[in-house]
Amino acid sequence: MRVFGIDPGSNRTGYGCVETDGSRHRLVLCGAISAPALATFPEKLLTIHSRLAALLDGCRPECVAVENLFHATNVRSALKLGHARGVAMLAAVEAGLPIIEYTPAEIKRAVVGYGRAEKPQVQAMVRLILGLAELPSPHDAADALAVAICHVHSKTPVSVASVLDTRVKATSWRHYRPER
Repeated sequence: MRVFGIDPGSNRTGYGCVETDGSRHRLVLCGAISAPALATFPEKLLTIHSRLAALLDGCRPECVAVENLFHATNVRSALKLGHARGVAMLAAVEAGLPIIEYTPAEIKRAVVGYGRAEKPQVQAMVRLILGLAELPSPHDAADALAVAICHVHSKTPVSVASVLDTRVKATSWRHYRPER
């Protein structure tokens, strides 16, 4: 399964694609989309949309996971972030891909195990989970990979779910015995 993660931002949007077989994860690609500093805001949005559309077309993921907007103290920044999220989601919808959203706390909990983890902790865990030689950089790319990993970790493996549904409910994993 391939999951494409997006960490939206109006100045820099992180992206990352992870492939998994359910137990091992592999980096497909990651990076960040930045528009020229002197570009107008609509030009920045166009850059984000067109680059993401091209990446999604080349990567061919099965779904897109996006970091959800949360409480922001600066209204202007929140509005710009909302626009960036919108064009990122538009690129995914145009590609015909399902979109799943996760809050920052859900992402940190799935990757680090703690919902208030700091960015360096997230980067370090992404590096360990994907078996990378160095930290993914910039931090926007690491955040996007964390979003993709969060989605992978939130899925219940079909084989385990089907076995549990057909058997008598076990009260703990100690009592689980596979059928032969």
